[in-house]
Amino acid sequence: MKKTAAQESTYALGHSEQELDRLSRQAELFEPFTRQLLLQAGITRGMRILDVGCGSGDVALLTSELVGPSGQVVGADKAISAVQRASERAQARQIGNVQFVEGDPTEMQFARPFDAVIGRLVLMYYPHPVDAIRKLAGHVRDGGLIVFQEVDLANCRSLPPTPTFQRHIGWIKQTLTATGARTQLGLELYSAFVDAGMPGPSMRMDALIGGGPDCPAFELVVEITRSLLPAMEELKIATANEVDISDLAERIRDEVVGARGVVLSPALIGAWSRKSRVEVRDTPSRIARFPYRRA
Repeated sequence: MKKTAAQESTYALGHSEQELDRLSRQAELFEPFTRQLLLQAGITRGMRILDVGCGSGDVALLTSELVGPSGQVVGADKAISAVQRASERAQARQIGNVQFVEGDPTEMQFARPFDAVIGRLVLMYYPHPVDAIRKLAGHVRDGGLIVFQEVDLANCRSLPPTPTFQRHIGWIKQTLTATGARTQLGLELYSAFVDAGMPGPSMRMDALIGGGPDCPAFELVVEITRSLLPAMEELKIATANEVDISDLAERIRDEVVGARGVVLSPALIGAWSRKSRVEVRDTPSRIARFPYRRA
């Protein structure tokens, strides 16, 4: 069945307080991977950065540290609840070189170009990632950076295979796919950059792996399942009784530890490239100029 435009753009995880909390906990696990990607790509002090789909602000706050007081980070998200949460976090930490705005940067115009556009786990929710990259590149100065870090769920698994973990990963993949998310966009980033008119990007891949009772991948999978559960039920992929979220972490842990196994988390694949002077720019349709009103 062909998806409608609405189905293609559904963000099944939502923007509840619970989901924003989950994103921050997930960000703590992924922070070393994203930090290394940004440093390797060339993010450095004094740069002016646009963070696309900033969520609770974790990537923007990390980047504000990398660019230092002489730099600036603008985080944008379509969900006002996420923008408010991110702004409150920045204010609580007294971070003055970052601000958050409501909106989709593919539809916005800024007063002057950025040195880099970055994003983590955001292109996977755009109906047309190539078009999104092309439009976002219009916000970057010639020679500036495009840096994205996206997921590859294909290799997320336990070894030896354990039934509870494998079953729930399958439900996660089904739910995300049914709502239009691209669960292997990380592997598509090279072609997406090239199709958008960018030079072929450099790439890297990172993932959590571990065994034993303290493996963080157990809770990571459980929390994603918790956020996706309403969509799983609505799509008739799994019921709350089948998921049985109350002791899911314990059941996964017992099976993996009992098998002396390991768990491999979803992989994060990063890609980065510099905008060439022959880049074709789209003209965004909505204007947003500094200074922005803080949420």
